[in-house]
Amino acid sequence: MKLCTFKTQAGTATVGLVIRDQVVAIADHFEAAPGTMIDLIADWDNWQKPLGELAASAVSGTPIEAVTLLAPVPRPGKILGIGLNYADHVEESGMDMPADQLWFAMMNTAANGPYAPVDLPKVSETLDYEAEMVFIVGKRSRHLSPQTAKNAIFGYCVGNDVSVRDWQLRTSQFILGKSFDTHAPFGPWIVTADEIDDPHQLGIRCFVNDEKRQDSGTDQLIFDCYQQIEYLSKVMTLEPGDVIFTGTPGGIGGGFKPPRWLREGDRVRVEIDGLGFIENVVRTEV
Repeated sequence: MKLCTFKTQAGTATVGLVIRDQVVAIADHFEAAPGTMIDLIADWDNWQKPLGELAASAVSGTPIEAVTLLAPVPRPGKILGIGLNYADHVEESGMDMPADQLWFAMMNTAANGPYAPVDLPKVSETLDYEAEMVFIVGKRSRHLSPQTAKNAIFGYCVGNDVSVRDWQLRTSQFILGKSFDTHAPFGPWIVTADEIDDPHQLGIRCFVNDEKRQDSGTDQLIFDCYQQIEYLSKVMTLEPGDVIFTGTPGGIGGGFKPPRWLREGDRVRVEIDGLGFIENVVRTEV
């Protein structure tokens, strides 16, 4: 299934089911429907069957072009990103291959919609893109084992870990350079994990103004999704709706000589096989 958070021109944010080229509001069909994506994920055991039946029916909804798709989880409890997780990106960054997973936090105010504008900050001109597969935590999890890690993932999205490089590299902590408002667009929906045979066999690409900048596959991940969620669960309680950015391949703007930073009006498209695409235009921060 494909699950989204959307709003119409006159409406408030609501949870929807994407069926072909339409969006069906779950609340229109179930009186006790969860009000948010996090609520739906947390109660998924009770909703998977009825929503599957709805998706398989001939129900009609609103044309997808007539709604605004928001971040599938508009305000996640946690957003976490892993650094240096593709070998070619490690090489272009001039850093050593990581022996352990390198994690940083991204503030949840960075969450942004799949087609919403991305800010060029007032305080920096070193704005960069990072095409990434994103996964969504499905179950409250702590100390997962290699055998249980896979089942703790609810689904997958397309993401762009927009990075402000000078702020990121001022210190050994990446958090500020990764947490500017609007800089974590993801979506356009969550493809539930049961729909993806192997999340580690998907092509991933990034285009800037139709120029292909990144072209790789999730089979190139150094630490795969299951290793990532298992590792994180050793440290913290992961909760339904937490958002995990899984790393970017080579081809970032900062890897060019000279660097090719994003500018106002640039259009960045990230696409992943089986998951869809997101596309965000850079605007100068107001």
